[in-house]
Amino acid sequence: MSDLIRRAREWLSQDPDPETRAELEALLARGDEAELASRFGSRLEFGTAGLRGELGAGPARMNRVTVMRAAAGLARVLGPGRHVVIGYDARRNSDVFARDTAAVLTGAGLRASVMDGRWPTPVLAFAVRHLDADAGVMVTASHNPPRDNGYKVYWGDGAQIVPPIDAEISHAIDAVGRVDELPLGDSWQTLTHEAIVVPYLRALAGLPVGDARDVRVAYTPLHGVGAETLAEAFRGLGFAVPEMVAAQRDPDPDFPTVAFPNPEEPGAMDLTLGLAEEIGADIVLANDPDADRCAAGVPLPGGGYRMLSGDELGCLLAEHVLRATSGDDRLVATTIVSSSLLGKIAAAHGVRHAETLTGFKWIMKAGPGLIFGYEEALGYSVGSAAGLPVHDKDGIGAALTVAGLAASARRDGRTLLDLLDEQARRYGLHATGQLSVRVEDLSIIQRAMAGLRAAPPAKLGGREVESAEDLAAGLGGLPPTDGLRYRLAGGARVVVRPSGTEPKLKCYLEVVVPVTGPASGDVERARSAAAADLAALKADLAAAIGG
Repeated sequence: MSDLIRRAREWLSQDPDPETRAELEALLARGDEAELASRFGSRLEFGTAGLRGELGAGPARMNRVTVMRAAAGLARVLGPGRHVVIGYDARRNSDVFARDTAAVLTGAGLRASVMDGRWPTPVLAFAVRHLDADAGVMVTASHNPPRDNGYKVYWGDGAQIVPPIDAEISHAIDAVGRVDELPLGDSWQTLTHEAIVVPYLRALAGLPVGDARDVRVAYTPLHGVGAETLAEAFRGLGFAVPEMVAAQRDPDPDFPTVAFPNPEEPGAMDLTLGLAEEIGADIVLANDPDADRCAAGVPLPGGGYRMLSGDELGCLLAEHVLRATSGDDRLVATTIVSSSLLGKIAAAHGVRHAETLTGFKWIMKAGPGLIFGYEEALGYSVGSAAGLPVHDKDGIGAALTVAGLAASARRDGRTLLDLLDEQARRYGLHATGQLSVRVEDLSIIQRAMAGLRAAPPAKLGGREVESAEDLAAGLGGLPPTDGLRYRLAGGARVVVRPSGTEPKLKCYLEVVVPVTGPASGDVERARSAAAADLAALKADLAAAIGG
């Protein structure tokens, strides 16, 4: 018997799930060693994003055994008597994984509270602090493909875990034996809508939404869990409930109308943009499936709509929050791959600014006085004078604030595009873009990064590379990470890094173009110049990485 088959049979003997047992039995019966190797040749690594992967049998897949082991590891790190809040979205097996987590935790002597509905991830992040819990678990794979699921862990501050906690949990998972020998409990508490969603919505009512309400919104939850909570939030603050894309309104783990359930992916917003045209929407809004991200689109003067970039929306929200609050101790934060414009906005308002590694787990650690944080991948945590209601990205709170901002602009005879033009005139046009290379073989990414380190480019997009920084060295007080940052002439910047959640090499580009006059044509000329500059950067970068 090969070691591969031995490990598969050992797994089979402890798997409590009839579906994955049948799947594994069929693989063993066929003697499909290639498929067995893909499932048993490695395991999902527990990191700062927790766990995320394809559903199926084996340690390299998301399944009940993997989840129970993760829960047992978390229980060992926390210890008996600690309280963990558990939420889940509408993906396949999310509710099952949530109950398995609660059973393992209570069996280990911890207290567990499980939400009784499929609610957004920010509701779970809020609940950890609201209930003064020691940790939280959200079962979700966010915007990953339908075949995936995941397991995100929060600490007592309501933010996602960071090192060294992730390593401690990972080591504890390694020490877990057979899951069929784990003691299981059934004494967990059930959290109702009234107990947790209502307080969350009450907290969002304190956001700087303003007093204008006349705005027509086209919205999609992309088959996720955002629709019900977002509708309640809008209704509770006196907005009309957005018009929703009927085909995408209800949760569906198959995500049948989109190739990828991510507002950033090509085609994902087509139905919503069509609805916006039909109703004459003033603003287009979207959440990803677990509603922690928010995308926004705006009507164009000549007809049609365009989606704002994550940086455009982030900088609009930042300035809005800073105008609505006061105090010299305020801090705004974003990541090293997001636009440098936030730093200029912070300076103009006399507040502190911080850059962090990618991911909201790092943004939430930026420092005291954090009033607003964003990442270019459509993640926003909007605060008020009372602080941040959610210590993670919150697509519902962001959508509310965007609707209020759009309504206020409409009352003043302006649009969000007008507000973007004003920022371009004040700070220069900051245009960002991405080059993303998806691979099947992760060694391609490793070779590309090694090649860039060995021979840094001297020019990109016709601009001199003024400095090449290896982020693995932990520059500027940041923790070490696998990434490279190039600073180019004229304020341009490129960051190259492997994705932390998908098999992609991601390149983040920014160019800065001065706006020479007050006329709208000056901004448009700057946008055209920036688009050409970004295209040249992408071409040179693609050649440099072999993409």
